[in-house]
Amino acid sequence: MANHWWEIQIFCEPVWEDLIFWRLEKFGCKGKSSENKGNATLVKAYLPQEQAQLLDLAALSLWLQQDAQMVSSPMPAVQWHLIDEKDWASSWKQYWHPLEIGDRFLIYPAWLPVPGESDRLLLRLDPGTAFGTGGHATTQLCLEALEMRLGEDGAGNSIVADIGCGSGILSIGAILLGASKVYAVDIDPMAVRATRSNGHLNQMGHELLNVKRGRISRLLEMTSGPVDGIACNILAEVIIDIIPQLEALVKPTTWGIISGVLLDQVKPVADTLEQHGWIVATLWRRQEWCCFNIRRS
Repeated sequence: MANHWWEIQIFCEPVWEDLIFWRLEKFGCKGKSSENKGNATLVKAYLPQEQAQLLDLAALSLWLQQDAQMVSSPMPAVQWHLIDEKDWASSWKQYWHPLEIGDRFLIYPAWLPVPGESDRLLLRLDPGTAFGTGGHATTQLCLEALEMRLGEDGAGNSIVADIGCGSGILSIGAILLGASKVYAVDIDPMAVRATRSNGHLNQMGHELLNVKRGRISRLLEMTSGPVDGIACNILAEVIIDIIPQLEALVKPTTWGIISGVLLDQVKPVADTLEQHGWIVATLWRRQEWCCFNIRRS
């Protein structure tokens, strides 16, 4: 772990929040948070000092300005400063509060006391440095799509694969909705640790949530046969690369939920899906982000 972290602060219009989260994710930021400041939004992100120099941060500011120009939006204001590691460990958490998603989920920070009775499914989470707190539009779209898929009859026998599991939020959500088993993979060792930790936090052992570091090839080793559903919330360019590899995981009734796709990236993703035997059943949109609900053709 680094001894010092860059705290990056970005003031922007509220509609810009999701796109900025995406840009920060690609830049390599770890914890991220946002809060309303009057008519604007303040986004904060954290990055180990050893991973970025001042020129890198200046480049990030330039990318954000270029993003704004492309959509004719006012320029975001970007600033940064160094903080101690112990300050980073807690500073972003103070802005993250319980969040209701869809009709059934309550995403609840692990460091808060367990709430009283609720008619929602309680998903306790400490994402650490992994992506997935429930605040991002893509995560919300995926959880809502899981509600639709696993709310159908027979969900209790469903086996789901979570590709790029991050904090484990989709894996845990699927199990809370009735999936009998989730196999999860991520190339980031910190994401694997976060998913395991959050699984234990929600009282889900290895028999329910099996997570390992790796890609599709590792997932094929973990599963004993085709899965019933696939969840994948990563970036469009990665999704396009892995679509051909999904065929070894599926059967005629397999469904999929794919997100992390910006509006202008929909067509190449949809074309690749069609070329490999998938039908886009529905396409959901929130701000500039889209979620594919797919099934085999």
